[in-house]
Amino acid sequence: MSLENFLYRLHFDTENARSSDLGVDWGDAPLTYKVYRGLPVIPLPEDVPLSLVDQTVSQEMSLPQLGAWLWYSYGLIQISHSLLTTTSADAESESFLPLVTNRRPVPSGGGLYPSELYVYLKLSSIPPGLYHYDVAHHRLVQLREGNFDHVLSRAMGGSCPVHACFGVAFISIYFWKNFFKYDEFSYRLQGLDAGVLLGQLQEMATQLDVTTAIHYQFLDRAMNTLLGLSADQESVYAVVPLSLQTEGERHSHSPALWTERGEETASELIREQPEQKHVHVIRSKRMRQYPALLQMNEAAMQESTYAFRRYSDQLESKWPRRRFEERILLPRLQKPRYDLAQYCRERFSPEMDFIRKKTDQNQVARIMEMTMSALSYGNDLGNNQEAAWGRLSLLVSIHQVEGIQDGAYAYEPQEHALYPIVYGDLRARLQDGMTLDNVNLYQVPLCFHVAGKRDHLINQLGFRGYRIQQMEAGIVVHRLLLAAFTCGMGGHPLLGFDVENCDDLYNLETEEKTCLIQIPIGHYRPRARFQTGLHG
Repeated sequence: MSLENFLYRLHFDTENARSSDLGVDWGDAPLTYKVYRGLPVIPLPEDVPLSLVDQTVSQEMSLPQLGAWLWYSYGLIQISHSLLTTTSADAESESFLPLVTNRRPVPSGGGLYPSELYVYLKLSSIPPGLYHYDVAHHRLVQLREGNFDHVLSRAMGGSCPVHACFGVAFISIYFWKNFFKYDEFSYRLQGLDAGVLLGQLQEMATQLDVTTAIHYQFLDRAMNTLLGLSADQESVYAVVPLSLQTEGERHSHSPALWTERGEETASELIREQPEQKHVHVIRSKRMRQYPALLQMNEAAMQESTYAFRRYSDQLESKWPRRRFEERILLPRLQKPRYDLAQYCRERFSPEMDFIRKKTDQNQVARIMEMTMSALSYGNDLGNNQEAAWGRLSLLVSIHQVEGIQDGAYAYEPQEHALYPIVYGDLRARLQDGMTLDNVNLYQVPLCFHVAGKRDHLINQLGFRGYRIQQMEAGIVVHRLLLAAFTCGMGGHPLLGFDVENCDDLYNLETEEKTCLIQIPIGHYRPRARFQTGLHG
């Protein structure tokens, strides 16, 4: 199989990335969470705070704070009951099916949540070691007990002072959890899902005054072996060290400045760690093979720390900055105050629920600035914000926003300005490009597109670059939805759109970029449903 052709199908030929005769066996669907058996567990406090305002960590993260951080990052926070309308083949009758969903603080493609969350903790309240966050029971499951500072530091090439961290978070992908529905197209969704979760972890860390940095590069097989993951089922996608540091220390611990050391290999680290196998439940009895996903995962793996790379925008083709006859300088606004816990409880992905309502330039300005600020984060690609803004761009099609003419625009974050690309009402063009009629774009004032390098960063970062690009796009999508919430609006991330149509709309081919995801943003009506929280 050509990996390049596989990625092309995922992006430009999505219909062929899913088998046409695939029937989803919902009766044999996997659980949306992993449940271990026969391992020690540590229950987390159930009295999770209803507000995260002023919930900061001072000397050490307490067990209640740890529970709140995990719960608001990836826990089951609500149960929602609604009715799904179905229409008969002759369109003469319709019926209603009950739909029960367990809601989490972050969105996921199809609500399937392919990511799993693991943590390495060194706190006085629990034994030091490696744990899995058991979402179903809101507890920690101990995988290994002990201090693993040295192993983790070496697995990240010495680029992280793990000894100075109180913990490390790991985000993995369990391939089958959404492959069962989306087939090979699930590979694209998995990177985005992991990125949205990364965005939530960072936002929660900011709320608690915890310092984070995202590591996309590490010795994969060593990390997987340390956590006891089966290579043909699950693999770590990102590693996030957690520390409590003063403002002066934060700059000195930037991954871009950490010194790289001698070569380490996954094989060497694996030999030093006794292999552990754990029993877990995923519920499915009939699992199909997914060789393409395993081949992509294998191609993206890093066996040696000498394979680690910094991203340099100087190696990219340089295209002249867009020059238009006019631009719209957006107002600089104060950062909005919001309670992240309220966002987690109220987050909703509207479909046919969007309604027309007044939208103004200030709301657009806030959403734009807040969204792209998500890319000023610590990471091991190099903390050059301009390079990050070069990797990802924010584009928007606007309709009936006070102070802005209808049309398609590119956002310039340094200038905090919108540059027009084409004027006019673009709703029909965007609606025609939808592969499903599940969202009414005629009711939406803002339709955003996150664009990235057309080569998916493969030229610099190899096949690992594709999943890194998707994760960074997920981080931006997470912040975009949060920014929309602060303006009283909601959004629905979509991959069911005509990529080439949108690339042509924004004239992206000249910049060697492509649209990665589409997110309509607007006001919406509450959906008829019974919903209750799962607070203790």
